Amino acid sequence: MMLLIKNAEIFAPANLGRRDILIAGNTIVAMEKQLTLPPGLPVEVLDVRGMRVIPGLIDSHIHIAGAGGEGGPASRTPEMPLSMMLEAGVTTVVGCLGTDGMTRNLESVLMKAKGLKQEGVSAYMYTGAYQIPTPTILGDVGKDIAMIEEVIGTGEIALSDHRSSCPTLTELIRLATHSRVGAMLGGKSGIVNIHMGDAENPFQPLYDAVEMSELKLTQFLPTHCNRNDYIFEDAKTYGKQGYVDLTTSAYPFFPDEEIKPSTGIAELLRAGVPEEHITLSSDGCGSLPQFDEQGKLVKLETGTLKSMFDELNDAVTKEDIPLETALKTVTSNVAAILKLEKKGRIATGMDADLVIVDDAFNIIHLCAMGKLLVKNGKTLRHGSYES
Repeated sequence: MMLLIKNAEIFAPANLGRRDILIAGNTIVAMEKQLTLPPGLPVEVLDVRGMRVIPGLIDSHIHIAGAGGEGGPASRTPEMPLSMMLEAGVTTVVGCLGTDGMTRNLESVLMKAKGLKQEGVSAYMYTGAYQIPTPTILGDVGKDIAMIEEVIGTGEIALSDHRSSCPTLTELIRLATHSRVGAMLGGKSGIVNIHMGDAENPFQPLYDAVEMSELKLTQFLPTHCNRNDYIFEDAKTYGKQGYVDLTTSAYPFFPDEEIKPSTGIAELLRAGVPEEHITLSSDGCGSLPQFDEQGKLVKLETGTLKSMFDELNDAVTKEDIPLETALKTVTSNVAAILKLEKKGRIATGMDADLVIVDDAFNIIHLCAMGKLLVKNGKTLRHGSYES
């Protein structure tokens, strides 16, 4: 059964105006102002007049197999259910381990990614965790990236944080170069996702690694760059050469410390950071701890994917950022950085990952890999253990 979406107001993320979209299998096979198909074809028609069609969101930093544990065994967060993706307009995720590279393992993240793919969405992962030497599946980050389909990079590696293993410059360079070479062999991005902590001058290790090697700043994707005001100020300079990722799920819990992500996009753009260098990710299903000056845990929350969709909406409605610009931070920019060549844009030949919203930015329909998973606001597919 093919799917014909009629009268779509397309933001691809560029505004393409009204067109029809024809989907066959998992691919967009045609886009025209008015498509007329021969009679007798097995096709479902979905008229979305008055609605906007955007690419499915890509969440490049989420703990799909659970995370946490900073508050003891009872503070470990659970796995991400499929429904959490669908309610957030997310059709592609990149999973990671995070703080706990000691009692959790990458094999669990890998199998969760495979499970999500079986449930109808797209899922990838990073090899590694906070620690250096970092855990791997095959014994080396380069081997993992080159040889395992779902592994596209390394991370999240912790820097400038009291939970970091304080890698030496040599260790950081070696990790990044192995990621890069493994990516060349496997046709991947090999990006190194960096957890940025609260320490002063947090980007200095990345500047040093580039100065002492043949690496570029674009080998790294530092995240949590909005966690406090001084890191964010440094990000305005760093972002002119490298990528800056803002975390969306922490702000509601820590508004006194965090820079609101939608506001952060506007400020980065005003500071001259290229729009292609700015991304959002949720840190969903991860723990969001707060420590006092003595390092004692005083608060612990968990992130949601929906925060990314909400910040996208706020960027448009509260910060007056054009939708086509704001969309790039969660679609085409992410796809380009992670080398997901069939993701992040609406065009012929791309994967059919689409979100259809009404004027109030409510999700009405969602299509992942060519299949309708949400229709008329109702979820059609649930995770294996969801009712």
